[in-house]
Amino acid sequence: MTTILYSHAQCRDHAVPSGHPERPARLDVILRRLADAEFDPLQRASAPTALREDILRVHPATYLQAIEAAAPQRGIVDLDANTHLSDNSLRAAYCAVGACTAAVDHVLSGHASNAFCAVRPPGHHAETSQAMGFCLFANLAIAVRRALDLHGLERIAIVDFDVHHGNGTSEILWHEERIAFASTHEMPLFPGSGRRDERGAHGQILNAPLAPGTGSHGFRDIFEREVLPHLDAHAPQLLMISAGFDAHHRDPLATTNLDTEDFAWMTECLCDLADTHCDGRIVSTLEGGYDLAALSDSVAAHVRTLIKRGETT
Repeated sequence: MTTILYSHAQCRDHAVPSGHPERPARLDVILRRLADAEFDPLQRASAPTALREDILRVHPATYLQAIEAAAPQRGIVDLDANTHLSDNSLRAAYCAVGACTAAVDHVLSGHASNAFCAVRPPGHHAETSQAMGFCLFANLAIAVRRALDLHGLERIAIVDFDVHHGNGTSEILWHEERIAFASTHEMPLFPGSGRRDERGAHGQILNAPLAPGTGSHGFRDIFEREVLPHLDAHAPQLLMISAGFDAHHRDPLATTNLDTEDFAWMTECLCDLADTHCDGRIVSTLEGGYDLAALSDSVAAHVRTLIKRGETT
């Protein structure tokens, strides 16, 4: 079996103000790195444009219409202090959602063992009716809803190892007992949510906040003692990953201080869990990561592990 990589050139065309950390160069360095010969085993696919009906599984029509109406004909408009729309942002966002939904379809149909979506804008901060934190649509949560509604899954697990709490995913899936959600994130840090007592309507949400300067040893300890058991107890039929790489020690937006090797280790652990419960089926999508060298190295470590494990599934 193979690992499939979804991306699209339009995802690069989501323009942001000069100096913004979530910039097109993020996607450039990732795709250049994944063009190296060692990644030749990847099956590569162009992300389709999302179906409106898929977006509407999560976001109400009034929200979608408001985002579409706010999109400028030229230039950039501000939705908040750090979330922006350019003339190409909607096309990019539709491709980001489309990558995640197509990856779910591809993996669940048995055409690939796992998938990585190299897309932007990211999605895990977008709430039901609120764009925020660089995010317009809840890319992964939309794909989760598709997996539940169209593929008939009964149990899905999500892990979010971005350094910022996945508040959008948590809010959208707060009442969904079929989904186990686990998030590691530095606190105090944007967006300010993700306390341990935020457990979801059915106790299905695990938040594992990390102190600044936690480092590799502390992170791995929490991941093994808390995150993996929470996901394992749910016995998921599909594992989904909000893959943010901004916990790296070189990242400018946080101080969790992980190393590149930690992302490979984490991916190995998650592949073990997926092998146990869901025939290795994993869909991972890019969230944060803002130092370009660290981002390139960390994505390579993540995808390299997915390829290696996918080939043995």
